[in-house]
Amino acid sequence: MLNLLRGGAQPRTPGLSAKDAVERSKTGEITVVDVRDGNEIAMSGKAKGAVHIPLAVIRMQADPASPDFNPALDQSKQIAVYCASGARSSMAAQVFQNFGFDVSNIGGLGHWQMAGGEIERA
Repeated sequence: MLNLLRGGAQPRTPGLSAKDAVERSKTGEITVVDVRDGNEIAMSGKAKGAVHIPLAVIRMQADPASPDFNPALDQSKQIAVYCASGARSSMAAQVFQNFGFDVSNIGGLGHWQMAGGEIERA
């Protein structure tokens, strides 16, 4: 997180690439999580099948002990998080990791698209 404060955000954490995430999401092996705000999703859509959990509420919805835990999260599956550029998803990945999830930051929605991922719009 210190790198984020210094402007040194990296597009993704080691582990799962955007291309890997696209392929594994098709078989249901992973859970893809979009941490952008609702208005961003309304403007650009989201990764097909992604669960929307805004960064502002990630701590409550990622905590299995919380009454606000998001039931779409399966602790036995790897999670791939993304945002617009990779900075917010980096913060979200740290939260998921703190709660014991196997998580990778795949960067931004553009990374998903460039890897061949489909976009869905409401």
